Amino acid sequence: MALSTQRASAFLSSAAQLGPQQNHDVFLSFRGVDTRNSFVSHLYHELQHRGIKTFKDDPKLERGTTISSELFNAIEESRLAIIVLSPNYASSSWCLDELTKILQCMKSKGTILPVFHNVDPADVRTQRGNFGCAFTEYEERFREDIEKVKRWRAALTEVANLSGLDSKNECERKLIEKIVEWVWRKVHHTLKLLDSTELVGLKFVSKQVDLLLAPDADDVRFIGIWGMGGIGKTTIAKLVHDSVGIHFEVSCFLANIREVSERGNLVDLQRKLLFPILKQQITHVWDEQSGTYFIKNCLCNKKVLLILDDVNDSCELEKLVGEKDWFGKGSILIITTS
Repeated sequence: MALSTQRASAFLSSAAQLGPQQNHDVFLSFRGVDTRNSFVSHLYHELQHRGIKTFKDDPKLERGTTISSELFNAIEESRLAIIVLSPNYASSSWCLDELTKILQCMKSKGTILPVFHNVDPADVRTQRGNFGCAFTEYEERFREDIEKVKRWRAALTEVANLSGLDSKNECERKLIEKIVEWVWRKVHHTLKLLDSTELVGLKFVSKQVDLLLAPDADDVRFIGIWGMGGIGKTTIAKLVHDSVGIHFEVSCFLANIREVSERGNLVDLQRKLLFPILKQQITHVWDEQSGTYFIKNCLCNKKVLLILDDVNDSCELEKLVGEKDWFGKGSILIITTS
């Protein structure tokens, strides 16, 4: 594939000196029992649909009482955080440790969005109501470590004083739209910073990709971006998606393919690619075989820009892109891999 060469490796290596890549655009902090299978599930779906790399913890992780190093690492590797403050948020010491860590890591103004979901912001700010009951128990349970309780109180007060969104002012659909738009603007602004002359490495590679795009061509093009992890492959792919996506009938960014595939959820990626075409009929995509059928038959006459980020196995490509004739004239498929 184009760019999957020593020349591309040299280009990407020149960008490595820019520092470690942040692996997630946004980290979701929430109380699972309140919102995991409802509000947060819908929000996560919309963020993924917009190509926003979102970290949402596995429900199995909540079984412990101490926050895992995996979650701490995910917070450190995220650009932004959304804190969904719901009635039982404070009853989880896990959530409070998570919140404290987020506030420590994200000192930059405007990188945290509190969402008050069925709670009064004043209850969060002053720890009253359900929040007050939770802290009454904590002060008894942690009598030997009362400083921890004070840190939790301070964290809740701090996050409640940030500019946020309140569910009582919006229907769920509108609220989710506002959250996704907030994240999109923040992430898009971050990507625009790559125009700086300080980021010569990434600018140079991005220009090489642009030369291969030829958006006015009639052929179907596969472009590969290869290099070690953390040197900007995803960032480059996003820049391309954001800058030329408007010229295509269907434009889709499929993130974290390796991770999704390992969980056996490739059909979710197929649905995401097909949703703009099938809409309500997306329910007909119930397994990978039906997904490949619909991709071949629904996109073969469409000019498509498809970004496949972090591909690890040829089987993933077979299920998502198959052959050139799956896509219409002028389609471009960009694949990032290590």
